[in-house]
Formats: sequence, structure tokens, C-alpha cells
Amino acid sequence: MANQLLQQAREFTKRLKQKNDISQDDIDKAKNAISSAFANSTEAEKELLQQYQQELDAVDSRNS
Repeated sequence: MANQLLQQAREFTKRLKQKNDISQDDIDKAKNAISSAFANSTEAEKELLQQYQQELDAVDSRNS
């Protein structure tokens, strides 16, 4: 399950980085996917998720 959640978080983050028109709902979905994946992940997966969170924060600040 955690692996599937990790993949979801990666896909949401990747899509947002490629989109020009980003809604707050898009950002919230990506944040939720990252949070959900974080709960049941290994240390290596947590490092990846932290990277996705940083990328998402950059997209969010660019979108503001």
C-alpha cells in the first residue's frame, strides 16, 4: 500500500510541475498524497517524499 501511495505522490508532484494552470485543489490533492504516503514509508521513501514536498512548495509559491 505504501508503495502505491508513494507512486501517487510522485505522479501528482510531476503533473503539477508540468502544468501551467494550477488550482489550489490540485495542490491540496498532491499534499494529501504526500502526507498519506509518509505515514507508512521507509526512511528512503521518506527522503523521496520530502523532496516531493519541497518541489510542491516551489510550485505552490510560484503559483501564488
